[in-house]
Amino acid sequence: MELIVDIQLASDRPVPEPEQFKTWVQATLAGACASPANAMELTIRIVDPAESAALNERYRGRSGATNVLSFPFELPPGVDADTLVAVPTLLGDLIVCAPVVNNEAIQQGKSFAAHWAHMIVHGTLHLLGHDHVEPAETARMETLERVVLCGLGFPSPYEAA
Repeated sequence: MELIVDIQLASDRPVPEPEQFKTWVQATLAGACASPANAMELTIRIVDPAESAALNERYRGRSGATNVLSFPFELPPGVDADTLVAVPTLLGDLIVCAPVVNNEAIQQGKSFAAHWAHMIVHGTLHLLGHDHVEPAETARMETLERVVLCGLGFPSPYEAA
């Protein structure tokens, strides 16, 4: 399966290399058994706190910057998904606030790569329809995160450092 990961850098803070993002998304798709017949595509936009806060307020009704926001792709009204077989499956967009993620890694005593990988895995699972509103959903999603991150060589993000 071809995977297209469009990286948009709107922050000058340190971030992982583009290939790392693709590796983390591929591992998440494999771990969640998401493998359609055609290519898949998503955008990861790396932002600073002002943009993250504006999007968080507008779409979640919450103030302040947050680590990752997920916007699953939705077909416009009147478009039939069956007519789109020749184009990539659009997963959606992840908005990652670099300063928040970098600061969280330090505060939580996690490596830069481990925390970034967790944010990408977490956000990608949201794009695939997973959530953590109800306890059963939370348990399912956190289990998938642990499995994917362990497969990538990272420790569980939910254990004390």
